[in-house]
Amino acid sequence: MSFDQPSGLSVRDGARGAAPGHFMTLTITVNGSTHSVAAEGETPLLYVLRNDLKLKGARFGCGTGLCGACMVIIDGKAVPSCDVPVSAVAGKSITTIEGLGDIGRLHPLQQAFVDEQAAQCGYCASGIIMTAKALLDANPRPTDTEVREALEHNLCRCGTHHRILRAIRRAVEGEGAK
Repeated sequence: MSFDQPSGLSVRDGARGAAPGHFMTLTITVNGSTHSVAAEGETPLLYVLRNDLKLKGARFGCGTGLCGACMVIIDGKAVPSCDVPVSAVAGKSITTIEGLGDIGRLHPLQQAFVDEQAAQCGYCASGIIMTAKALLDANPRPTDTEVREALEHNLCRCGTHHRILRAIRRAVEGEGAK
């Protein structure tokens, strides 16, 4: 799985929509629910998710789409939400970590991360889980090399890489949910 972001989704490419300083009302679909938000077209999706929708799972890391802390799934692809203007996601399906499971019923990837103690500080965990989810949706039986390649744009400073890989393997093998 490559990290190639769909064209036209980068804040650096220029937003599609209102000029800077002009707010527009946009309708976006996040975790299966439709939301109307008022924002400048070039506002990063990450800011709308965190500030307007109060979804705090995607984290601000680098602000340039290179660390993976803000990863969400847009139409089946893992994409850094800090680098996507909100105007580019109208009509697209967005999934955040909050859309995968909840405390009473974790998604198998989330459960595998708990079981393997894969998140030391946890800052990167939601981005890594979202990247792994997009990978497993596209390829339910990836090789270890394919998992490593998919995670190449997700940074973990705590060094739990081996636990992360074990957690993803556990989810692939169906051992993530108890």
